[in-house]
Amino acid sequence: MRLAAPLLAGVVLVLGTGTARAGYDEDTFVRKSIPAYAIPTPARGAPPADTVIGALRPYRIRKGDTLIDLARYYDLGMNEIAEANPGIDPWVPPVGATILLPTAWVLPCCTYEGIVVNIPEMRLFYYRHSPGDPHTTIVYTYPVGLGRDDWRTPSGKFKVRGKTVNPQWNIPESIRQEHIKERNDPRTFIPGGDPENPLGKYRMELTLPLYGIHGTDIPWGVGMQVSHGCVRLYPEDIERLFPLVPVGTAGEFVYQPVKVGTRAGAVYVEVHRDIYGYAPALYREASVALERARLGARADRDRLLAALEDLSGVPMRISPEPDEPAPASAQSVPVAPTEVSHDGAPHPDKEQAGND
Repeated sequence: MRLAAPLLAGVVLVLGTGTARAGYDEDTFVRKSIPAYAIPTPARGAPPADTVIGALRPYRIRKGDTLIDLARYYDLGMNEIAEANPGIDPWVPPVGATILLPTAWVLPCCTYEGIVVNIPEMRLFYYRHSPGDPHTTIVYTYPVGLGRDDWRTPSGKFKVRGKTVNPQWNIPESIRQEHIKERNDPRTFIPGGDPENPLGKYRMELTLPLYGIHGTDIPWGVGMQVSHGCVRLYPEDIERLFPLVPVGTAGEFVYQPVKVGTRAGAVYVEVHRDIYGYAPALYREASVALERARLGARADRDRLLAALEDLSGVPMRISPEPDEPAPASAQSVPVAPTEVSHDGAPHPDKEQAGND
């Protein structure tokens, strides 16, 4: 039994009208509902009052469902739905089984403006002031596909320097040689609008050379390490994000396998796989994150250890329930002696870079 309680919504099983049904087509995904979240605009350099958004939901499997289709319909990455439901066959989940839709997230630390991509969880967050109300910030969040282990997505700050509809993919020579070796494909470019163009219909060019945020020709790759370093979104997600982001928007790639946050006075931790092996000591990552947020004294060590072992990628409560005593000092999370940073992920100047 989990010591750390997940952030479950007080709702019935997701079923019936308006929910995902077995049998999906592209039009179903185009029309899917993607919520955005309103938070009070934080003071510059300070976190929001609450840093957990969304809520987890149970879903009962219907005949014909796959986790791949459910992930896309509920705007999740394949990594998110699989890690939240270990042991469930992604292609043939048992009919009648109840799975968890991990539609809750701790906001990454410590930037709450512009675009933030957290590499280990393979998710993008976009912060935008509500039109006409500077005291409210709207948070849009989307799952993404990122770089393979041999073409890693780097950490680093950037700005959006341009936007293109139906971009042509000019294939870098290193990738072209890979295509020749793998499938005897010597093409030097793929025109915009071609169904095999991995950039999809929309691309945002970044000041990080050769990296971009764009659509995809393989939607099932969202939530997977499939690209040559770029950020891939579901086609329907990039279509919605593209017009919202002006040229000049600032952004950052961060590497945070452990995130901590609060909601309504409770402390939560969200733990993801260390996909590139930059943060092998997750307990240390957690203690640093808690100390940075000044939450260490409110976290129970046993609950934290359970969440770190669970590795489900969902926000887990690590502070006591209202009817429980506060954690004893011996059981509270010790302060890490020194700060760690990875954004330990290598800077793009030190990595080979692709542009898909």
